[in-house]
Amino acid sequence: MDLIELKNLQKTYHLGEVDVPVLKGISATVARGELVALMGASGSGKSTLMNLLGCLDRPTGGEYWLEGREISGLSARERARVRKQTIGFVFQSFNLLPRTTALENVMMPLTYSAEPLSERQMRERATALLSKVGLGDRVEHHPSQLSGGQQQRVAIARSLVNRPRLLLADEPTGNLDSRTSVDILKMFQDLNRTEGITIILVTHDPGVAHHAQRIIHIKDGLIEDGEAFAPEHEPPAVGGGRP
Repeated sequence: MDLIELKNLQKTYHLGEVDVPVLKGISATVARGELVALMGASGSGKSTLMNLLGCLDRPTGGEYWLEGREISGLSARERARVRKQTIGFVFQSFNLLPRTTALENVMMPLTYSAEPLSERQMRERATALLSKVGLGDRVEHHPSQLSGGQQQRVAIARSLVNRPRLLLADEPTGNLDSRTSVDILKMFQDLNRTEGITIILVTHDPGVAHHAQRIIHIKDGLIEDGEAFAPEHEPPAVGGGRP
């Protein structure tokens, strides 16, 4: 069953009297439980598409179906509810609060959750996730006391704390060295395999993209082509940073 279905999705930005079409009719599906890479060069439209998939923006035209529900016509408040209940985010820059501990960073989304939890329950869930990502002994550390890879692990734990069905990772290894990048990508693979979370990796790097089960190529606001891999395929080396 498809988790995501896009039908002729379009996004045009209006800059004064000039219309700038960024997405020009995207049609694609992502099955529940897939690990997919959305790959394209800078300016291809991949970040705009991720913002639409994450309900951070709404399309100019077309349809976005998520879990059998048409999303594009929802209000900002309704989209926010979908984000809280369904979607987790991981970003290149980690976006951790610098003056709070790893534990507090992971707990933060629970304060906005529709699921009422006590302080103890929130701490227990956040602690369990930090242990799951290999940081059980770093729960009281602040971001400045953690390496880049450890900060990204905190960000991944935070993205999972509300138990999303869809995880969007935008250039998640862009600020990491090659060895740490591979560790983080293997963690995404493990989460996908063991937890059944649908994951979309947004990247320009072929080495990152080939850790997915399938690549969707986007160019000039259109889907160019796609390729799928056998589970045992060997990905190429991971590069670092943006082009």
